[in-house]
Amino acid sequence: MLQKYKFLLPGLAFVVTLIAQANAQAPTLQEQLAAQYKLTKMGSDTSGASVVDAGTLMAIQKGGILGVPYTDHSALTTKYEGGAVHSPSGLVVAGKKSILGHFSTTQGEGQTTHLFQKGDKVYATKLDVNLEKDTVSMLIVGSDTKADPPAYNKANVAFVFPKGSLAKASAGDVEDTIGQLLAISDDSQQGDQQQQGDQQQGGQQQGGQDQGGQQQQQQEPQNISMGMTTDQVQGALGQPTKIVNLGPKQIYVYKDLKVTFFNGKVVDVQ
Repeated sequence: MLQKYKFLLPGLAFVVTLIAQANAQAPTLQEQLAAQYKLTKMGSDTSGASVVDAGTLMAIQKGGILGVPYTDHSALTTKYEGGAVHSPSGLVVAGKKSILGHFSTTQGEGQTTHLFQKGDKVYATKLDVNLEKDTVSMLIVGSDTKADPPAYNKANVAFVFPKGSLAKASAGDVEDTIGQLLAISDDSQQGDQQQQGDQQQGGQQQGGQDQGGQQQQQQEPQNISMGMTTDQVQGALGQPTKIVNLGPKQIYVYKDLKVTFFNGKVVDVQ
């Protein structure tokens, strides 16, 4: 139908094209959330797991997230739905243990799970948006400072939204829901602000040094000596406010002095 009236309404075809391009260029919910929550890169050395590149630091707002040692092959999933935390059931935990044989014992013999507490600080290492299942999943990692030595635990948190709502939800609405359980930590914001402040302070110091250097250069006295050429004088004092031409004799008039040249060389300064 559009092709039939395209020649009658060329402006309509152009508008439709613009709308299609705008929709194609709109960032996805996954991209918007990824911009809000910078993911953390983890690594390992002889002492165990460690943070290689720290991302957005978050503080747990409600208890009930069940984690396992970071070295485990998979993580337990805690669901957050309707404002409530739903920890993995005992059957799920027992099933996981029977399948894997045992959990990693890097945190001590017999310790298989770790229950994150309210106020614990964690990072996200993975973020996934599933519009079909109406879920946003985060793989979080946090350090258990009570263990000796301190070790990292991980957990998968699935934020479950009402059926069919996630595709229509804005990034801000999703972030508000995530923030009910995993709020961006003030320490993370202060760190960003501190980094920006350090950069600004460094820039100001550098600017002050540059300005101080310029002032010092400006304050250095300029020497005008007999026999200097007109170019040399202009290089030292700049352009004169007035030039008096008297044949072979020239007078350069500056704000506070006069320089007299004869045959292009300084013969007198007043």
